[in-house]
Amino acid sequence: MAKVIAEKVQEQVQVNSPKMVEIKHTRTMQDASGSDVEVVDWTDVKSVDEAISQCESNIASLEAQLAEFETELADYIAIRDAE
Repeated sequence: MAKVIAEKVQEQVQVNSPKMVEIKHTRTMQDASGSDVEVVDWTDVKSVDEAISQCESNIASLEAQLAEFETELADYIAIRDAE
């Protein structure tokens, strides 16, 4: 699933209002003629600061998972190479 991220233009700009982003969650499907088309599943609108925080949190989580997989892989390699 892909994402299309763009700044959300606010019609009435308020003083000190946070910048907003619009995130379209998309997927590729085939139409009746067999051509690939991009379909929007859903759209999120949130402040850019909230989006950044969520992204940083996701990165930290993935880095932790990567460390676990690297440890697991090292264990498997050690078992394979043991004589």
